[in-house]
Amino acid sequence: MSTKKILMITGDFAEDYETMVPFQTLLAVGHTVHAVCPGKKAGQTIATSIHDFEGDQTYSEKRGHNFALNATFADIDPKDYDALVIPGGRAPEYLRLDANVISAVKHFFDADKPVAAVCHGAQILAAARVLEGRTCSAYPACRPEVELAGGIYAEIAIDAAVTDGNLVTAPAWPAHPAWLKQFMAVLDA
Repeated sequence: MSTKKILMITGDFAEDYETMVPFQTLLAVGHTVHAVCPGKKAGQTIATSIHDFEGDQTYSEKRGHNFALNATFADIDPKDYDALVIPGGRAPEYLRLDANVISAVKHFFDADKPVAAVCHGAQILAAARVLEGRTCSAYPACRPEVELAGGIYAEIAIDAAVTDGNLVTAPAWPAHPAWLKQFMAVLDA
């Protein structure tokens, strides 16, 4: 396995598992991961949320951990990274409004670099207009956004993932084993 330099764009109230698990897993296998948030610097934290599936019509939300950022968004250059990770949760709904986030995401697609997005991370992909003709999974509530952006929504099990070229997506954190396995395969290709 060759080690990669990976950018993770996250923000306040990103889903806890969708932030912590890929960050720690990718570090554990030897990759460098820079977790950034617009408007925050290395050493600052984001608040995360824990989303759970408890039999209601949608997920429940509870306060998660404070996740420490290890790089400063204003200082990063997407060209310096081999891949991108976008966690879900509520952060994507406002991160997609940041022109610099959208520009960074477009870079990874224009350069055909690996991108992994989970759950509501598809909201950022839709806003960046990079889903045209691509198969993309996301939390089911994001299906209209995927389709309105020209993507093909992958209706898969909550613990499954889908790969379309260099794009690896999944509906939610129960898919971590499949999502991360597929993303690591794309990273090694």
